[in-house]
Amino acid sequence: MVDLMSQYQNIKPAIDEAIQHVITNAQFINGPDVSAFQQELEAYLGVKHVIPCANGTDALQIALMALGLKAGDEIITPSFTYIATTEVMALLGLKPVFVEVDIDTFCIDPSAIEAAITSKTKAIVPVHLYGQAANMDAIMEIANKHNLFVVEDNAQAIGSDYYHKNGSVSKTGTIGDIGCTSFFPSKNLGCYGDGGAICTNNDELAAQMRMIANHGQSKRYYHDVVGCNSRLDTIQAAILRIKLRELDTYIAARRKVADHYDAFFAQFDQLKTPVRGKESKHVFHQYTLTVNGINRDALNAFLAEHEVPSMIYYPVPAHKQKMFAAFGSDATMLPKTDWLTERVISLPIHTEMEQEQLDFICSTVAKFLTKN
Repeated sequence: MVDLMSQYQNIKPAIDEAIQHVITNAQFINGPDVSAFQQELEAYLGVKHVIPCANGTDALQIALMALGLKAGDEIITPSFTYIATTEVMALLGLKPVFVEVDIDTFCIDPSAIEAAITSKTKAIVPVHLYGQAANMDAIMEIANKHNLFVVEDNAQAIGSDYYHKNGSVSKTGTIGDIGCTSFFPSKNLGCYGDGGAICTNNDELAAQMRMIANHGQSKRYYHDVVGCNSRLDTIQAAILRIKLRELDTYIAARRKVADHYDAFFAQFDQLKTPVRGKESKHVFHQYTLTVNGINRDALNAFLAEHEVPSMIYYPVPAHKQKMFAAFGSDATMLPKTDWLTERVISLPIHTEMEQEQLDFICSTVAKFLTKN
């Protein structure tokens, strides 16, 4: 699904030098590359504060911990997402309230948010899924109307531009109260291990999240709040500094692959290509088709037989996972979400794809469709 080795070869001298510099100086924890990356990411995103951390899941957990929520408080979020989005809610004793997504964009449906708000609702966690931004203008209007926090799960859409109705432009992850992202190796901006970051324009929340991520201390050995130990190590920060400079180029390459897929698959009624919402720039962390009138699992198996990678993100929605049974989520009715989990399939998309690879993937999909 991704070719990290080829990507590495294209930036090998800079990466090797950056890693060697960290090893030579032996500043493995909170070395200068961590603060440098923080500042560079702040500049790229146009946000006041970036707090690097150990991974994207920690980013979400720290963000929710900083909001002063209490056990039993409700968080509205989509069920159609990776489990990390909602797992942290359960860990903190919060109640995830699962709502529908827009069947075209795969992102949370703002009208479903409004309908799910109760007196216990304290926050909304939209997910910018597959690289497509959720409708943040509508979400922020709802949040402001009901005095709710907004925490953006931006793990799959870093670098995406969001075009507001008022004509301004923001990077996804910087629109709500807090944005969270992951630097898992396969992400559009990925390191060579685990890594994550939190961003905010709110000074108080930034200070709180820095304390939480550092054992709850603002001064060494003085612990003001219950926290955790979540750091981005210096080697990963050094790698990310190199790759951040390439991020817009990587996004352009992914969009070029998506353009090719879009043009080729337009001839097949059995496939619906990804919708690109007019309010944002899709950065194509995944290229996800929706099948119509064919067996998705049979297509997935056929591609595997012909050595074409494909993935199903996500076969079981969060509201049907056993881990949330205690919240009564298994009784939640989300027909659009269920429909999508049976019909989505993602094809390879990455920054080093060659025309020969694209042609082979497309022709293999076409071969299945003509037989079925």
